Amino acid sequence: MAKKRPQTKAAAPQLKDGEVPVVGAREPCPCGSGRRYKACHGRAASHAVTELVQRPFEGLAGECDWVALRELVPAATIELTLKDGLPEGVPSVTLATVLPMAWPALRRDDGSVLLGLQNDTPSGDISRDLADTLTRALTAEPGTPVAAQRVDPQGPRLQDLLDPAAAFAPAVHSGFEFWVPDSENATPEVSASLERANAAAIPTVRLTSVDSSYWCETPDKNHLRWVMPHEEERLLDALARLHAAGTSSLGEGTRLVGSFRAHGLTVPVWDLPSAMTAEECEKPAAAFAERLASALADESPLTPEERRARGGLTNRQVTLS
Repeated sequence: MAKKRPQTKAAAPQLKDGEVPVVGAREPCPCGSGRRYKACHGRAASHAVTELVQRPFEGLAGECDWVALRELVPAATIELTLKDGLPEGVPSVTLATVLPMAWPALRRDDGSVLLGLQNDTPSGDISRDLADTLTRALTAEPGTPVAAQRVDPQGPRLQDLLDPAAAFAPAVHSGFEFWVPDSENATPEVSASLERANAAAIPTVRLTSVDSSYWCETPDKNHLRWVMPHEEERLLDALARLHAAGTSSLGEGTRLVGSFRAHGLTVPVWDLPSAMTAEECEKPAAAFAERLASALADESPLTPEERRARGGLTNRQVTLS
């Protein structure tokens, strides 16, 4: 009985790490190792995808406003400028806080693109997730939404796609009518989503006297939430100096109550009287900005009173992301 000749397989070409495509976790790794992707090149890719980027909007024009639109502002839009210009057939690209049915993006019938910001993202880098969604939206069929998907950990980020010199001044809206150019002809699903979103939206206004500061109205009291670009420890020291000196408020009946920590930036929050409008915040906010600049420039050690004030501010800090 003749012996069976052992079968041999042609050696698969060995790919460099940069050439290995992303495949399903249980599929054979494209590098030719014979192992599943999740146990081979997928291991490093998974780590890259899940590793949290603390400041995903760093390097973008208007980083503080990106954070505000992601975490604080219900309804706002801003037209984005791409480094390489708009592709043919895409008249505009607009960033929006929220889209109907929480779509990550939408290619409208006229070819324009809406990119949603306040969505769950599949990786630890919001910038890369948004860039992936935007890239796919630019080539999607007009009139279709774009779904979320697992991103390539080596794919582009927003910083690679957007013009860093373009101005970033969001337009804040009272509702979500910007979703549809003709609300009367919207589908029942979109109309229902629009009605729910409008009912839940908190009235919000972006101040003009200072950067990245947003007034909002709630049933019990109003608030001012101000996203600041300064390094956290230095900013907390400066706020503590002002708080200990009794100059951290925005006028009678207002109070600095603490801060949020969001996407690597600090967001001080003030309670305001329910009768205090956004317009009435403008001058006090501008005056506070001048006091804060002086406190930030003070490099002397904190006094015991200032250290106690700092401890109180730190204890009232909430991390949003």
